[in-house]
Amino acid sequence: MKEKEIIESGNAILGIEFGSTRIKAVLTGDDYRPIASGSHEWENRLENGIWTYDLTDVWEGLRHCYQTLSNDVKNKYGVSIKRLGAIGFSGMMHGYMAFDANGELLVPFRTWRNTMTSEASEKLTETFGFHIPQRWSIAHLYQAILNQEEHVGKIRYLTTLAGYIHWKLTGEKVLGVGEASGMFPIDSKKGNYNRKMMEQFNALEGVDAYPWRLEEILPQVRLAGEAAGLLTEEGAALLDPDHCLEAGIMLAPPEGDAGTGMAATNSVGIRTGNVSAGTSVFAMVVLEEALKSVHKELDLVTTPSGETVAMVHCNNCTSDLNAWAGLFGEFAESMGISIDKDRMFTALYQKALEGEKDGGGLVSFNCLSGEPVIGLNEGRPLLARRPDARLTLANFMRTHLYASLAALKIGCDILFKEERVKADTIYGHGGFFKTKGVGQRILAAALNAPVAVMETAGEGGPWGMALLAAYRKNREEGETLERFLREKVFSKVKADIVQPEKPDVEGFDSYLARYKEAIAAEKAIIHAL
Repeated sequence: MKEKEIIESGNAILGIEFGSTRIKAVLTGDDYRPIASGSHEWENRLENGIWTYDLTDVWEGLRHCYQTLSNDVKNKYGVSIKRLGAIGFSGMMHGYMAFDANGELLVPFRTWRNTMTSEASEKLTETFGFHIPQRWSIAHLYQAILNQEEHVGKIRYLTTLAGYIHWKLTGEKVLGVGEASGMFPIDSKKGNYNRKMMEQFNALEGVDAYPWRLEEILPQVRLAGEAAGLLTEEGAALLDPDHCLEAGIMLAPPEGDAGTGMAATNSVGIRTGNVSAGTSVFAMVVLEEALKSVHKELDLVTTPSGETVAMVHCNNCTSDLNAWAGLFGEFAESMGISIDKDRMFTALYQKALEGEKDGGGLVSFNCLSGEPVIGLNEGRPLLARRPDARLTLANFMRTHLYASLAALKIGCDILFKEERVKADTIYGHGGFFKTKGVGQRILAAALNAPVAVMETAGEGGPWGMALLAAYRKNREEGETLERFLREKVFSKVKADIVQPEKPDVEGFDSYLARYKEAIAAEKAIIHAL
């Protein structure tokens, strides 16, 4: 009855996140815990060499996701959603969505997965003295300029997927600071784009030929808790196919999946860190002080409230592993055996712990797409073994779990060993940690550090976005996001902490040495295939 009253009174909070393989909605009650959910599965496409999603898929997916949430509410509580306390949208960070003066998309959405902007990335990094990753929006824009793409002169607005959804539902061209930091570097002291670097960009040869300045086409930056617009009548109709939802609901600044991951793991304060592992994998640590050097393996972004974060981002994590699991499931079906998907994944993950500590002589590259951390602009999944390797299911699975974190480990070694960045605890979340104790133990071995997984870890990004929307609605004057999360959301949340075990750490290090030696083979197979 309590949840029903919250929904009927219009005080429930909604978070929706566009992930790589799933759009998910989470509705929360007055204690900030989920009370209903909905989802829609989708997948990116490789079209003309570009990883993309069609806009039709975006809107159909959003409406279906919201419809399944509405159905869940009706089934559980017997009511319909008419009003909400606040809404927040988040999505896969970065990428490139360029629009003309009529609001029409000029070229297909270029996602974070594309690694075709190396020239722009290198030139901008040199110009700014600040690492610009290939997936960032500014790298995509500058590469289009270098390529003399015809559409660039028509650009009047540049945003990300989360920013696009928010714009269409509110009419506001804004972006949360964490997501904005993946479009263009942020000055954390001012909570806005770095003005000096913006002027440097505008002064680059060829940029001044266009009828726009960078500051004119980027979204306005908003910090967590700040006003970001209201749901319009048109926006409500786009979101709710049943037309029950009323307009006028406040929206939080739209964020990226990195920002929602920080919120969902209570990792927005200094010396807190988290690892999000699913289709991609990234580690984030909120910094006490600036890094000493510029590293191509480390990105500098921000928390949703604007603090500087060091990020190791890898494009590939579980996609290849999931493909192998699908193969095993297909084999089982051909034998007339019906296996529950969750049960199959649990069995395969647990089997990995029986494997030899170094993977038994196997090596795997999980690269469906490029992996800049190890110098790859394209990817080809690869499994290899020495003739004397022990090809068992346990070694096979352990090798693929190691491969999912290998590139991350390379970047994190720079962060923790060279830069000596400190993190009191690393929180894990995402599908990699769904099987209790397995992914957590593998990550602890990779980082040689304690890894905590909260009891709420399975809720993920959409819940994190709902928390940011709740902060927008309920924060008290002067209350920081860090304090809001610590005292109001996570004060009673339990966490399971796994310490690294020496044999596991040594085994992962042994595997990584083999992995590094085989990078040349991965590069060769990319050339050959």
